[in-house]
Amino acid sequence: MMAEDEPDNAELLVGGMANAGAVFRRGALVERPAPRTARALHIHLLALKEHGFDAAPTPVRLTTDGREQLSFIPGDVALPPFPRWAMTQTALRSVGSLLRRLHEAGAAIPIDTRATWPRDLADPAGGTMLCHNDVCPDNIVFRDGQAFALIDFDLAAPGRPLWDVAMTARYWAPMLDPASAAALYPAGLDAPARLRILADSYGLSPRERAELPGVIEQATQTCRDFVADRVADGDPVYVQTLTERGGWERWDRMQAWLVTHRETFTNALLR
Repeated sequence: MMAEDEPDNAELLVGGMANAGAVFRRGALVERPAPRTARALHIHLLALKEHGFDAAPTPVRLTTDGREQLSFIPGDVALPPFPRWAMTQTALRSVGSLLRRLHEAGAAIPIDTRATWPRDLADPAGGTMLCHNDVCPDNIVFRDGQAFALIDFDLAAPGRPLWDVAMTARYWAPMLDPASAAALYPAGLDAPARLRILADSYGLSPRERAELPGVIEQATQTCRDFVADRVADGDPVYVQTLTERGGWERWDRMQAWLVTHRETFTNALLR
């Protein structure tokens, strides 16, 4: 998230949709609405650090008014329309490497089965590792053109590592038809080639590469359902965004494009 000055000496951090207008920086701390899984999530974030993953915010405390405080991570965050510096091949490789590091640390941490993890973007197949589920440009802090840290774990839930890779690919290839991509991304991005770069930098196995295009289609349907639920609830941010970005016709076009080009993506991943 990017910072804007606030009159009370706090900074409003802009970016993202779920907590728009409610996230502030105060010195070395970020204060934001606490997700309902905050206690379990804070324990998980601390455990990640114990297992060598230091590229996430450090939880500080929960406040009595339902907010959380975490360490602020300085750096650059790409907001839409996404700048070219965030979409270089170097940036993309660093995203894949960062995700792999997260998963290697997370695989060693038992999931709190008592927590009611959000199902919004969760892997329908479930899993034994806590996935981030929302590794979009808005949620990665860059330094010197490379992914440095991952923020906003609100939608984290148990799932397969490949699900997290698929969700990440949606934003970073991006897995969008050309008309949809042109509205948010620099021109000239080669989605099949970039999908291969992400798979290489993450270290996907041949079996995982063969499965990835289908999982991306599944993840895209999950994202569509997520937006549909928000729109049905009358969430003004999602209603406005849906309208501005082409409505359900855009989703139809995007999903048809994925199916049509499935073989192209598979060949790029396995060549």
